[in-house]
Amino acid sequence: MTLRIRGALALALTMNLVMASAVYTVGNAASSPAKAAASAAAPKSVPFSDQAVLDEARRLAAQPYKNSSPVTPGLEEVSYDQYRQIRFRSEHAIWDKANLPFRIDLLPAGFVFKAPVAIFIVENGMSTEMISQPDMFDFGPGVPAKLRTVPLSLSGFRIRTRINSRTYWDEFAVFQGASYFRAVGRGQVYGLSARGLALRTAEPQGEEFPSFTRFWIEKPARNAAGIVIHALLDSPSTTGAYKFIVTPGRETVMDVEFTLFPRVDLRNVGIAPLTSMFLFDGTNRTRFEDFRLRVHDSDGLLIQNPDGERIWRPLANPRELQLSAFTSTKPQGFGLMQRARMIADFQDLEANYERRPSAWVEFKGEPGSPGPVRLIEIPTRRETNDNIVAFWQPREVLPAGKPYPGAYRLRWTAESLLTSPLAKIVSTSAGTSFDGDRKLFVIDLVGAGTAPDKIKFEVSASAGKIFHPVVQSNPTIRGLRASFELDPGSAGVIELRGLLSKDGKPVGETWLYRWTPN
Repeated sequence: MTLRIRGALALALTMNLVMASAVYTVGNAASSPAKAAASAAAPKSVPFSDQAVLDEARRLAAQPYKNSSPVTPGLEEVSYDQYRQIRFRSEHAIWDKANLPFRIDLLPAGFVFKAPVAIFIVENGMSTEMISQPDMFDFGPGVPAKLRTVPLSLSGFRIRTRINSRTYWDEFAVFQGASYFRAVGRGQVYGLSARGLALRTAEPQGEEFPSFTRFWIEKPARNAAGIVIHALLDSPSTTGAYKFIVTPGRETVMDVEFTLFPRVDLRNVGIAPLTSMFLFDGTNRTRFEDFRLRVHDSDGLLIQNPDGERIWRPLANPRELQLSAFTSTKPQGFGLMQRARMIADFQDLEANYERRPSAWVEFKGEPGSPGPVRLIEIPTRRETNDNIVAFWQPREVLPAGKPYPGAYRLRWTAESLLTSPLAKIVSTSAGTSFDGDRKLFVIDLVGAGTAPDKIKFEVSASAGKIFHPVVQSNPTIRGLRASFELDPGSAGVIELRGLLSKDGKPVGETWLYRWTPN
């Protein structure tokens, strides 16, 4: 489970640093190599190319893994409150004085971010490392004095642009903590996160968290729509070379290319992993004494299969760890979605859950190798814990010494921007039937009209018995409502499946649900 800190950007789990020779000091309003502080050593630049990152990942994979270097002494001891008092000064942002569409803020190490990263700026084929100076931060009264006068190790960076206004530079993406990153589209606030790679998730021997240890950020052209970021990934089991083309807008799009160089055979690999939080909604609200109707960053897993089937699986906050696998072929896409989009859905005036983005992964090219989409649901009592993980898992073992390339598009989006000819499931609720003897499920859909004539609701269960499947008009959402009752009998787990069809053809998404007692 991942700890979520309100106001923090991600959780640092493990990080490693392999220092390069190019060094550049940021401070005293220095926002380019030409403006480096006079007291700093002259910046030294080295050639850079996409191939150089691949070559470095390949070289490191042939060597034993090395633990990360320590951060600036004292940073590893700062508390959450102290860390929040180390604030980057926006006037020291990279490209702050340049007429460019993006600005970069450098983030200090400390608190849970206990391993440093190296950050380079690439210009005209040459890379120069960013090294902080004390005057690039404001320090609150709680920050130890010894940290106020020395260069601080860095843990990542955030990217700003004028995404919501022509006058204000909003943060829209951040890379910080192991291989975690996240982004928002226009009008959205941070919610779920993504990772570069997931290894051994939910396995008994424990999960391994690969880290981005070096970043190279290309200086954009004045009219650039996006920004290009390269990253080097490292862990005991693998290295990797990553490239992100990040384009902000109504939805923020990341085109991701990667090549893994396994040190050992990789058997449980999560490609394009997403991490989110689900506490409760209409399926389990009775377990929580809370004035709000829902609390979640995402409410469902959506999967688009190559054959056109579109699967919707409502998320759960189970009492015990739940592991699920869906489909046997590589999907066209999958994502953790936030479909509740009205403040009335949550009744929370501060958290803005209705503005959290959905994250949708689209794979490029042919389906290629088979493998399921996996979903891990972890019990939690707190909304500060990320307890949901989803990724695509290649079925085959990735052998040591053999490069494994891949690519996908990641859209941080309002789910309504994802079009489909099938009716969309917008909510699932559960309770007891009128007589109290059975479980009642209610599913609302939009996109198939409001007339239930000739629409059939087919429901199946792996155990127990299904009663009274019904489809009716739901004028409050200008859609349809499907419902049924379940007698679980003595079953401990029941897999449910429902589908609306007309004239033998699906008219809606396939609804999947795992029922467990209580």
